[in-house]
Amino acid sequence: MTKPLLTTLALAVALAASGCAMLEPQLPAANASIPADWPLPPTTAAATKTPAATSAATPAAEQAVTDIGWRDFFTDPKLEELIARALDNNRDLRVAVLNVERTRAQYNIQRADRFPAVAANVGLNRTGGNVANPGSVYSAAVGAAFELDLFGRVHNLSQSALQRFFAQEEARRSAQLSLIAEIANVYLTLAADLESQRVAQATLDNQQSAYDLIVKRHQLGAVSALDLNQAQTTVETARADMARYAGLVATDTNALRLLVGAPVEAALLPQGFDPAVSGLTALPAQLPSQVLLRRPDVLQAEHLLRAANANIGAARAAFFPSISLTGSIGTASNELSGLFESGTRIWSFIPQISLPIFQGGRLRANLGMATADRDIALAQYEKSIQSGFREVADALALTRTLADRRAAQQSLLDAATRAHALSKARYDQGRDSFLNLLDAQRTLYAAQQGLVAAQLAEQANRVTLYKVLGGGWQESSK
Repeated sequence: MTKPLLTTLALAVALAASGCAMLEPQLPAANASIPADWPLPPTTAAATKTPAATSAATPAAEQAVTDIGWRDFFTDPKLEELIARALDNNRDLRVAVLNVERTRAQYNIQRADRFPAVAANVGLNRTGGNVANPGSVYSAAVGAAFELDLFGRVHNLSQSALQRFFAQEEARRSAQLSLIAEIANVYLTLAADLESQRVAQATLDNQQSAYDLIVKRHQLGAVSALDLNQAQTTVETARADMARYAGLVATDTNALRLLVGAPVEAALLPQGFDPAVSGLTALPAQLPSQVLLRRPDVLQAEHLLRAANANIGAARAAFFPSISLTGSIGTASNELSGLFESGTRIWSFIPQISLPIFQGGRLRANLGMATADRDIALAQYEKSIQSGFREVADALALTRTLADRRAAQQSLLDAATRAHALSKARYDQGRDSFLNLLDAQRTLYAAQQGLVAAQLAEQANRVTLYKVLGGGWQESSK
């Protein structure tokens, strides 16, 4: 190859390296219009902190909440085992992982355009008819083709594919986070339904014993038929709740098995409701809103925005000439036996310049579509930040109110227990009517079920807060 040709190729490569991505516009700044701090009502824990306590919290400590691994957040060994199995067997998560691999392959396909394509070929060209020199020509050659990316079209397309690969990886993390939170919520719901079923069973046993006693007293004429039928209402109510909770337990178990994606032994199912399924107390509310930028769904939207912005650069580059270099070197002979003998060498070098002149508005429309896609991606990115802000603010706002609700429900249960004991003693002494005892029994039963519901709501909100802060996608804290 001659020196002028080498100089030309070196200059072309230098122009390609310096010109890559120069037509891609600057990434627009997102304006999510959210405050720096959460709009917390005065009932939350953060709003009641003193200024000294607020200033003592460092941003590093606050943001570390999002880095808590799920094995450190959940302390129930059964729940940890179920989560670990689900991460290996859940089909939705498996699809998310395969989508990452598929996007990785798409990126590798697009990235291959940035390198020369080299191929070897062997051929036979046979001619005949009224030509001057009919016959056969055997050839063997190695060829290469390469596009000089002077205006960054290939580079931008490769960057767009790379950003989409990153976005798909964040989608996998988001799917894993949602799976862990969903398993925890189903596990908590199953435990709460089992506890409610246990309460209903205990109530049914007690009411059945009391009803049997009243039946005997009614046969002796000591109580009226009204008392007998009123006692039966409590028995049938508890029996109906037993059937209802049995159905809920069965459906919760099926949902848990579906999420795990594998059989779940009875030993891994909860035996009752543990109000301390997570190892942390209420998560701190003094968190800057910047932690939202670490959520997988927000990062996914950001990568999609960068991909759409790179497509604009590729659409702009389509307005400019494209230069492709094609060359080959090999041998050719009229005889197959003499294909690789001396004097049969051939070579070719075909530079080609393609300049768009008239495309019927195709290029301009393509640029307009790419710009619109970028603006759509920007709006979706801003919306993902706004949605995340609301989710965290709601969970933080419920932290104190749910704790107060649980405490009030516990006090209600204590009072109902004492009232039931007093009412039963007064009824046994003949100083009170059975109707008052019946009301005390119903109040006690409702308070027991209400406490389970309050504990479930508090724990579920804690899991939700952990999820919406972006935690749960890593196994353990670093």
